[in-house]
Amino acid sequence: MDYIELLLSHARQQGYDVPALLSSCSITPAQLTEQSALPVKQFAALYQRLIGLAQDDSFGMLYGGKMPNGSFRMMCYCIEHCSTLGQALQRCSEFYEVCKGPNIKPTVSLHQGRALFHFASLDSQPQEVADQLVSNHSPTLIRTTFSIWHRFISWMIGTRLPLLGAEFSFAEQPHGQDFELLFQCPIDYRRPQNRLMFDASWLDKPLVQTGDDWRGFLKTAPYQLMVMVNGDSSLSARIRALLGRDFSRPLPSAERVAQQLGLSVRTLRRQLALEGTSYTQLKNQCRKEAALDYLSCPELSIQDVAHLVGFDDPSPFIRAFRQWSGQTPGDYRASLLNA
Repeated sequence: MDYIELLLSHARQQGYDVPALLSSCSITPAQLTEQSALPVKQFAALYQRLIGLAQDDSFGMLYGGKMPNGSFRMMCYCIEHCSTLGQALQRCSEFYEVCKGPNIKPTVSLHQGRALFHFASLDSQPQEVADQLVSNHSPTLIRTTFSIWHRFISWMIGTRLPLLGAEFSFAEQPHGQDFELLFQCPIDYRRPQNRLMFDASWLDKPLVQTGDDWRGFLKTAPYQLMVMVNGDSSLSARIRALLGRDFSRPLPSAERVAQQLGLSVRTLRRQLALEGTSYTQLKNQCRKEAALDYLSCPELSIQDVAHLVGFDDPSPFIRAFRQWSGQTPGDYRASLLNA
């Protein structure tokens, strides 16, 4: 919630009608005062609207400048065909060098077998620019920016990237448990730089997302980054991360998923059975959860939702949804509005 308050504070400073903004995302004032967090779908809607209003893809993030709408999408197009995580992160850094707006860029350096993810000045500026810019921002914004990048990296490789440590330049915060929950690694404060550390061998990991996966991700960003299961390294969680929330495209076969994860199909099925599930069950569960999430977005029609969860026509979607939930999509949406 502290990050949401930070976003709304920026919105007020720029003259936006915050009550109207909250209402458009179905967020009530009581939620901001009585809850410790917002449901992820409401946060995603709020964030997308703020980016649209500000015409700034970097709104609420640590980049030191305004980035035109579409910048993040173009960066994703630039990296989707990279073969390894290291190549993708290098290309991200290069993108920020040429993208109009930012004064700093994400970068990775190596030290004694560790990869250090941090922010550096553009090549045209001294490193002191990045150090000063980062130090002038709030711990909340720094924490969230690093967390989002960690989740983005994890999404690209299809599993949570295990961190060896996280270092921050500010003092320990009152809600230190939030840092522990987000990063799940040793955390040091009052350090010279803000950075995440992981074993350098992860830079050689292949990107598992296909072109269609990237397009589905971009339709709903940052939603998929928010719903990633922290600390769950099970095969089921890895497959759920690969499937995402866009079922308008043909889903990969079990053989394709096994190949992406470096497993044989037999091993994939055996491990899923040990976890009490199957690939078919996971697909159906993810499709059902996606339908529930999309129906909570009033701007999407029933036909839109049907398409997003993989049905060409609303009629079979309505039948399937009744089997999943015992209600029609319309009745379920009405129950949300009356709740």
